[in-house]
Amino acid sequence: MKITMIGAGYVGLVSGVCFADFGHDVICLDKDERKIEALRTGRVPIFEPGLEQLVAANVASGRLSFSTDLSASVSESDVIFIAVGTPSRRGDGHADLSYVRDAAREIAAHLKNFTVVVTKSTVPVGTGDEVERIIRETNPDADVAVVSNPEFLREGAAIDDFKRPDRIVIGLHDERARAVMTEVYRPLYLNQAPLLFTTRRTSELVKYAGNAFLAMKITFINEMADLCEKVGANVQEVARGIGLDGRIGSKFLHAGPGYGGSCFPKDTLALVKTAQDHDSPVRLIETTVSINDNRKRAMGRKVIHAAGGDVRGKRIAVLGLTFKPNTDDMRDSPAIAIIQALQDGGARVIGYDPEGMENAHKVIDNLTTAKGPYEAAEGADALVLVTEWNQFRALDFARLKAAMSSPVLVDLRNIYKRDEVERHGFAYTSIGQPG
Repeated sequence: MKITMIGAGYVGLVSGVCFADFGHDVICLDKDERKIEALRTGRVPIFEPGLEQLVAANVASGRLSFSTDLSASVSESDVIFIAVGTPSRRGDGHADLSYVRDAAREIAAHLKNFTVVVTKSTVPVGTGDEVERIIRETNPDADVAVVSNPEFLREGAAIDDFKRPDRIVIGLHDERARAVMTEVYRPLYLNQAPLLFTTRRTSELVKYAGNAFLAMKITFINEMADLCEKVGANVQEVARGIGLDGRIGSKFLHAGPGYGGSCFPKDTLALVKTAQDHDSPVRLIETTVSINDNRKRAMGRKVIHAAGGDVRGKRIAVLGLTFKPNTDDMRDSPAIAIIQALQDGGARVIGYDPEGMENAHKVIDNLTTAKGPYEAAEGADALVLVTEWNQFRALDFARLKAAMSSPVLVDLRNIYKRDEVERHGFAYTSIGQPG
C-alpha cells in the first residue's frame, strides 16, 4: 500500500519505518527542512535503539523516503496518517490541536481518490469528528474515511512495541476503512496481534485511559514508598507482594522520583481537561497529576536532606537526566525539577547522561555536564541516581569514593542494595526502604 506519514517526529518516524519494513511504500513528511535533509542523509534526529539501522535498510530498499512536499504524496496515497505533535496548550493544559487541524486542511486540498485518513497523534475525544468536518468543509468532494488509530509505543522499546503489540486499536465509522486498515496491519494480523475495531470516540479514549491508568499505578506505588519509609517497610517487597496478584500485575510498580516523558504528563492533564469540559471530573487522575508534580520537587529536598540539610556551595553529581533509559528525551524528566531544587538551594550540579546531555542543556540552565559518571563524581559532596541506565548498575564504589569529597549516594531508582553500598563506606538513601 502507499502510505503517507505526516510528521517525522518520534511517533511518525517509528511508525513510518515499521510500515515500510512490513513492505508498504511509505513517505514521511515534515515541514522541518533540516530534519528531512538529515533523514535523507541517514542522520536520525532522535535516539531510539535500532531505529537508525532500520531507517537505513528501508531507504536502501526504496520503500521509505522523506519529503516536505505534501501535495505530491497525498494525492497518490491509500492511507494518510496524521502523526503531528499535540503538546499541552499554554495557559489551560488542553491538548493543542493546531497542528492536527492544519494537517487536515492541507490533506483535504489534495485528495483525489478514496483515501483513509488516520489520526495517529494522541488526541482528545471528538478530534476525529473535527478532522472529518475540516476535510469536508475544505473539500466537499473528498471521498474520505477518517479513522482513529492511537499509538502505544514505549520510548526505548518502540520498534519492538510496534512489531509485537499487545493490541491494535482502530476506531472507525465508515466500514470501507475496515478492510484498508486490516491490510495496513496485515503482517501483525497474521501473527495474531489482536485488532480491536471500535468507534472513533472510543478509540480516542482508550489511549488516554490507558496512559492515565499506568500513571496512576506509578503514583500509587510512589505513595506506598513514602509510607514504607515512615513505618519501616520495604516498598520493593510490597510491590512484589501485590504484583504477584494477577488482578494487579507487577508492571509499573517501581517506586521512583515520579513519571515524566512525552506522554504521561501531557495525556493525564488533557484527560482531566476533557473530563472537566464534559462535566464528568476524573478525581483520581486529577490527584495523580498533582501528586506527581509535587513529587519531583520533593525528590530535590530528599537529596538536600541526605547531603546534610544544606547544599549551598556544594557540588552534587546527578547521573541520568532523561526521563527514562534508552532515550534522549528530556520532556518532563524528573531530573529537571530535582536539579532546579538543588540549584535553588545553592548547589553546583554536574550531570551525566549517556544520550540526553545535548537536550538537557536546552531545558536546564547553568548545568555543567561531564563525560562519564566518574568525572561527574569528582569532588562531589553527593551522588544522585535519577535515571536507571544500565551503565549505572555496576558502578565501581571504590573508585567513586576515592573521587568524591563526601561518600553520599542517593539512589532514586533503588538500583542498589543498602548493605552493598554501606559496605563501601557510603551513606545511602533510597526510595521506600527502611533507613
